[in-house]
Amino acid sequence: MPSATMQADPPQATRREWIGLAVLALPCLLYSMDLTVLNLAIPHLSADLNPTSAQLLWIVDIYGFLVAGSLITMGTLGDRIGRRRILMIGATAFGIASVLAAFAPTAELLIAARAALGVAAATLAPSTLSLIRNMFHDPRQRTFAIGIWIASFSAGGALGPVIGGLLLTWFWWGSVFLIAVPVMVLLLVLGPRLLPEYRDPDAGNIDIPSAILSLAAVLAVIYGIKRIAEMGFGWLPALIILLGIGIGVVFVRRQRRLADPLIDLALFRNPAFSAALAINILGIFAAFGIFLYGAQYLQLVLGMDPFTAGLWSAPSGLAFIAGSILAPGLTRRMQPAQIVSVGLGMAAIGFAMLTAAIAFTSFALLITAFIVFAIGLSPVFTFTTDLIVGAAPPERAGAASAISETAAEFGGALGIAVLGSIATAIYRDSVAAQMPAGLDATAAEAAINTLAGALSVAAALPSAIGADLIRIARTAFNDGFLLTAGICTMITILAALLAAGMLHPRKPAAAPAD
Repeated sequence: MPSATMQADPPQATRREWIGLAVLALPCLLYSMDLTVLNLAIPHLSADLNPTSAQLLWIVDIYGFLVAGSLITMGTLGDRIGRRRILMIGATAFGIASVLAAFAPTAELLIAARAALGVAAATLAPSTLSLIRNMFHDPRQRTFAIGIWIASFSAGGALGPVIGGLLLTWFWWGSVFLIAVPVMVLLLVLGPRLLPEYRDPDAGNIDIPSAILSLAAVLAVIYGIKRIAEMGFGWLPALIILLGIGIGVVFVRRQRRLADPLIDLALFRNPAFSAALAINILGIFAAFGIFLYGAQYLQLVLGMDPFTAGLWSAPSGLAFIAGSILAPGLTRRMQPAQIVSVGLGMAAIGFAMLTAAIAFTSFALLITAFIVFAIGLSPVFTFTTDLIVGAAPPERAGAASAISETAAEFGGALGIAVLGSIATAIYRDSVAAQMPAGLDATAAEAAINTLAGALSVAAALPSAIGADLIRIARTAFNDGFLLTAGICTMITILAALLAAGMLHPRKPAAAPAD
């Protein structure tokens, strides 16, 4: 007679599940590629469509806004109508919207196509992650599969600029959107054959007012944070954020009254779920903020061209991909909570090394620091995502996945806004206090706003004054970058302590005495 332990062993994934994982990686690649590939095409489409500054801003931003705002609704919808079905619907819509964007004759139609792409993309991440939850029942195999899933996003972010640059060399700007079409066709052909269908058999109808409230709350907060990151603190974006928070409070209260809520708030009563979510947000907060300034440092302080800067950014990206794939193997020797704590500790060391690299202008130490904290953070994202999805019951995996992705959007936006605002304030105050004499008001304002503006102004000045302005501006930028790296060091130490205290394995309850 088989033992209880043998009966409890989860089933192992077969070849079909592993091939299905490769299929699931395809939309994840596109999801992240579409966030980056457009930046290269902006000069080309601007010359062709001649958008206003406001239209250009919306062309760039509307995709990310609607991805963030639609994740919760799409994740929960997948639980109700079927996760494979919502993935197939989203893939179809993404392919069609990509074609519309590629051939958009006006800025207005391009904005509309990008909005449709954002809504379609919001189906991809939660549906793929929740399908992994149902395809891989063995915890170790599921963790490895999630590592592959996270690595596919990183690979998409790295490949986007490379593929986009090659296409723009030979074709028109719309070609960057057509990358998605063959990939989505492949997904639509292979998905029904390789991916299982799963839905919550007891799910009720989706609450439309809740969907509208979640969209409005997330859009308002993300929009306000992004405006602060781009333009500095202002009352209007602050009020928009407060409005979004207020709508979010109304949304939460409504969920408590509904028999079939859009989000099951009971998930947050699970300590592992809440702690993993918080640690994930803190890690993404630090990573997004530091990568933003790392790219600028290579180009504006060290003087590299974009291609060279991209090449030197590749080692940290490859380290992150490798860490995401290899980290699950550590579970043979360590508990996931320990791996997360050690990873965060390693990331803190990397950020501390970065402060030293900036202070002593050591290029070798700079690249090493980026590699160290990338290796440290990669298992953090893998295991916290696994804990978030694994803590939810299978029928709520779509909603849990959507919460995870929405939290990641908030973490990234907050990292850029908060750390960016701090560094920008230091830069502006320092440059304004040391501004060389003889600059007119327009030139002085441009130099105070950004380091790129200061370098542009300096190029038109007499050599001595220009060199002085460059020295002042670069020193001010370094001071802000240095403080940002120091803050990231403290944040990752805090997250490591949180992981050690909240994610430690709990002993099973003792069996009752006979």
